[in-house]
Amino acid sequence: MTAAHVSDFLAQLKAFEGVEAGPPFTGPDPVNEPMIRHWCEAIGDELVVYHDADAAAASVHGGLIAPPTMIQAWVMYGFRRPPSDSGNKHGELLALLDAHGFSSVVATNCEQEYFRELRPGDRLTLTSVVEDVSPEKQTALGSGHFLTSKMRFHDQHGELVGTQRWRILKFKPPAGR
Repeated sequence: MTAAHVSDFLAQLKAFEGVEAGPPFTGPDPVNEPMIRHWCEAIGDELVVYHDADAAAASVHGGLIAPPTMIQAWVMYGFRRPPSDSGNKHGELLALLDAHGFSSVVATNCEQEYFRELRPGDRLTLTSVVEDVSPEKQTALGSGHFLTSKMRFHDQHGELVGTQRWRILKFKPPAGR
């Protein structure tokens, strides 16, 4: 790519910064005890306020709570991402990068902040903003762009219960991989 094409492409990417990544998305299931149990068993977290209703009721929490790190689990899409023509700007950004050969992805870091515990029955809705798109960087995985999103999690009453800054690298895999 010529320097002008690189500059134009970066300008296209930067146009996504500050834009709502997509419409609000409400998770398909409420916070629930079976998922909490499954998570805790998989992680090996034995904190009683996550699984023992009597102990949780006697605690400062007054009842069962979900592990804070599960906050994203209640609104995850799974492997299917929304189509780029659905008004989902994050999907459009990923499609644009894919079209330019940045077809691989790896999560690089996650920063979460919690404002209150989640309890069984809470329903989370996710809103997200594309916070930053980096210029092309050379990494050990290949050349790519770091994408940072700022996610906000609200409960069924509209209360902000947590935030997450999520960064991925969309990169071009080296030839032959």
